[in-house]
Amino acid sequence: MVAPRIVALIVAAGTGTRSGSSTPKQFAPVAGRPMLAWSHAALSNHPAIRQVVVVHGEGQRSAAESAAPGAVFVPGAATRRDSVRAGLEAIAREGGADRVLVHDAARPFVPARIIEALLAALDGAPGAVPVLPLADTLAQGGDQLGEVRPRDGLVRVQTPQAFDFATLLAAHRAWPHDAEATDDAQVVRAAGGQVALITGDPALDKITFPADFDRAERLVPRETRSAAGFDVHRLEAGEELWLGGVLVPHDKGLSGHSDADVALHAITDALLGTIAAGDIGTHFPPSDPQWKGADSARFLQHAASLVEAEGGRISFIDLTLMCEMPKVGPHRASMQARIAELLRLDAHRVSIKATTTERLGFTGRGEGIAAQAIATITLPAPF
Repeated sequence: MVAPRIVALIVAAGTGTRSGSSTPKQFAPVAGRPMLAWSHAALSNHPAIRQVVVVHGEGQRSAAESAAPGAVFVPGAATRRDSVRAGLEAIAREGGADRVLVHDAARPFVPARIIEALLAALDGAPGAVPVLPLADTLAQGGDQLGEVRPRDGLVRVQTPQAFDFATLLAAHRAWPHDAEATDDAQVVRAAGGQVALITGDPALDKITFPADFDRAERLVPRETRSAAGFDVHRLEAGEELWLGGVLVPHDKGLSGHSDADVALHAITDALLGTIAAGDIGTHFPPSDPQWKGADSARFLQHAASLVEAEGGRISFIDLTLMCEMPKVGPHRASMQARIAELLRLDAHRVSIKATTTERLGFTGRGEGIAAQAIATITLPAPF
């Protein structure tokens, strides 16, 4: 048997004025990626879906292409229904489809089981939608609480919604031009088509208001990564001793092109390692005179900003300093507080340990200080 041609249509033409974002919400970042990128990835990576069509708003083509590489792009219209119609007509011009899934870009997370359940439901009906039961009391609103409404039999309707393509296209073509529809199931039902129900998922809830972005961040599938950093600097007379962002009184200081803070350098390399972004020398070459005497806090915060740009969150820093002198213990709390401040972490997420090397090696002879750090972060899971 020939597999049906299944196309996904993502409606991403809105302005999102209620979201509080300075950009249309479908392009606002969720865990470092445009919101549209999440649903596009879920739909385009599903083996049953042959093509993804993105309907974008005026002036949004470039942003849509960046968020949804490989999709087909169609200009939208002033209303959602007209935007869906534009997408359907574009699919029809390119040879049509057997089945189509219509999805709102403001619902970034699409579990694979939802796609599979919708497509299975189409074997018995021309349309299928995911729904969730209502748990809250319903009442008439206004200045004061009004009459309570019965919720028995009521459900919350989500997207994506799946349809026989010819049925949905015909229903849109027959819909009155002066009426608006809130979803495509309404259009199909108005044309006499049946719409099956499957169990939805809270992950499909729509992002509308600013607080919804926080909820979306918590739903992002994440992976944990750890990486190590190591650094050594020579102790010399006449230099200041900076360790962990703290000026430590000592008769010698660390020598290096910057302020030679061996602790912050090791943490910087560890953070860069978690995102495979090279090392401290890649970003701040010692041959560049602008970094002579520079505050190593700049290096550390630069690495943290790169992690954040990837949607990453720093979970924990573990630092070990290796030296005979000075004693780290009296300065441990100050270092911990400073590193936590630079990385915007709670202090209990920064561990600082110290050890001697039993007077062995260059650290044992008091010639230098070594530092080893491990950084642990969480990142959005790969698409």
